[in-house]
Amino acid sequence: MIAPIGLQLFTIREALTTDFAAAASRVAEIGYVGVEPALGTLGTSARRAAKLFEELGLVVPSVHAPLPLGDERSQVLDETAALGSSRIISGLGPDHFGTIDLIRQACDVFNEAYLVADDSGMSFGIHNHWWEFGLVEGQYAYRVMLEHLDPRIFFQIDTYWVKTAGCDPVAVLEELGARVPMLHIKDGPALKDAPMVPVGQGVMDFRRIVRSAGANTEWLIVELDRSATDMMLAVELSYEYLISEGFARGARSVVP
Repeated sequence: MIAPIGLQLFTIREALTTDFAAAASRVAEIGYVGVEPALGTLGTSARRAAKLFEELGLVVPSVHAPLPLGDERSQVLDETAALGSSRIISGLGPDHFGTIDLIRQACDVFNEAYLVADDSGMSFGIHNHWWEFGLVEGQYAYRVMLEHLDPRIFFQIDTYWVKTAGCDPVAVLEELGARVPMLHIKDGPALKDAPMVPVGQGVMDFRRIVRSAGANTEWLIVELDRSATDMMLAVELSYEYLISEGFARGARSVVP
């Protein structure tokens, strides 16, 4: 089964702020099956966004949000539910991964977040950047995480950041297996601060990546943090590449 294609809406955050309805409508016109909102960057309320997504036929498979803890707890849970999703995806910055002890502490926080989500009938996952795949005191940070995380926490692996960190995305996906139901797909030179490019125009080997993830993959979600070219055009070219190569399933066919 070919996984459906979604777009992380952080990618078009500026367009959403300018004209939310027009930007979301364009995403649907391109053919994306789903969208992944990032709380705080939508440019409108969760309820208004959900109403428009439903009208456009866009699924919300997951939501990027702050950790559902402390003062953020109720808002994260309420807005995720309002958007029609039951998957909360979060993470922590690089300062939390500088030592083995810090990584263990971060895992304690993630485990607490999982329990909060689970109590509300939701699942909880971690989205990575490069720092989770760097060496810390001679060990890869993500392997330390695997030792201390609740096994029910899933991973949304950002394949580009894995490669940027110096690891092989294919080997990581094979190692994590069914714990990775969602992939973030971006492309570029795999350098931390360089602009990204439309998917298929950079160094990423998506044929091997998609094959290695296999049937575990429920969604392929395009995310471009920044681009040297027009972002909406990059979003469209990324869609056309992934669909024409048969890597993802969209709402609009593309002739190879």
